[in-house]
Amino acid sequence: MSKEDLELDDDFIAEDAEEIEDEAPAEATKTNLTKRRVIDNLLEERRLKKQLAEYDFDLD
Repeated sequence: MSKEDLELDDDFIAEDAEEIEDEAPAEATKTNLTKRRVIDNLLEERRLKKQLAEYDFDLD
């Protein structure tokens, strides 16, 4: 391998690293949104269970 070949390899590695860095924030955002949806769903479930527990079932 010549010095020129090594320099070309470094360029490709640098470009790949930039692509990965560009994708990382999008993945983090997707993960954060997923976590937020899970939390929202759990809170909604808890709220509904509380309403159900407080509901007066005496229909007579």
